[in-house]
Amino acid sequence: MEILRPVLISINGRIYRKNPVKEERYEDEEEEDFSYSGPVADQCIDEPCDAVNIEQTEKGFRCAIDVPSVLYKYIIGKKGETRKRLESETKTSISIPKQGVEGQIVITGPQKSAVASAVTRVEVLIESFRRKQPFTHFLSFALNHPQVQEGFQRFKEDILEHCSQDLGVDESIFQNPAKLHLTIGTLALLNEQEVMRACELLQQCQGFIRDITEGKPLALEVRGIEYMNDDPSMVDVLYAKVITQDASDRLQQIADRLVESFVAAGLMVKEWDRVKLHVTVMNTLFRKDPSVEDKGGPGRQNMKDREAFDARNILEMFGEFFFGACELDSVQLSQRFSSDCTGYYCSAGHVTFS
Repeated sequence: MEILRPVLISINGRIYRKNPVKEERYEDEEEEDFSYSGPVADQCIDEPCDAVNIEQTEKGFRCAIDVPSVLYKYIIGKKGETRKRLESETKTSISIPKQGVEGQIVITGPQKSAVASAVTRVEVLIESFRRKQPFTHFLSFALNHPQVQEGFQRFKEDILEHCSQDLGVDESIFQNPAKLHLTIGTLALLNEQEVMRACELLQQCQGFIRDITEGKPLALEVRGIEYMNDDPSMVDVLYAKVITQDASDRLQQIADRLVESFVAAGLMVKEWDRVKLHVTVMNTLFRKDPSVEDKGGPGRQNMKDREAFDARNILEMFGEFFFGACELDSVQLSQRFSSDCTGYYCSAGHVTFS
């Protein structure tokens, strides 16, 4: 970590600097075997008492924090070490529900400042480990319209007919046409309450979406292909480009505003200045797992053992391939590793443009 550019963590509108600590990794341990080594006090600056909702009780002070049950283990630590150290250093008591039971972590102590300190440290730990969780949902524009699916099938058949002798090109690396989509951003929603919160936020975004679209669907064309890396002879991801028929940037505006809103709410991590709008049509990750999504976030995609393919002939022959035109009228909160009756991802929620 650079001294002048420390890692910053946003929690409930507050910004914390994350100081470097040695992190122990337990890849295959039981759930309680997760911990930070080193003093917990090194991980954050204590929070002022009035920054958190702390109640006064007959015996002192109390604060309850909503935490998804999958994150309890990180507060407990290996053999309970993290919780013991937190309790010892802040002189508080930390009550955690049983694993798998959704509830609140309750922190109590004789002094308000001690409870505030413990709350801040717990929140920083939670946010740090939350970022390591695989994403469960993603905001998407569905592009599995019949005309686009038909165009994709022609694209696939033509490539297999003319380019199947090229290195790494075979049927296994093509996208499922029913799942053609644009990914706006990914989310790790760790319990039903967080899913509901994301759905509610998406509904709140409908206002600015309809302002941008003027209450009408967006007419799109899917045309042309590009590749992700610098060497066309060693490609892992090939994608189709999407343009609005009126040549406006309204689709880009919607995607960027959605990410901005979800990042501000703490439901998404911002990775790029602008959303890269692309439709994955070929991905070498599909060789071993056809259900894998094309975008996971930092550290969430296994890059090992990928077999790249030679896309030079594909780019030369199909560089301006026309997949089809369609009208886009909604944004979906899509569930990873799922399928609905159409073959597209199950939707936890959606909003329409019109």
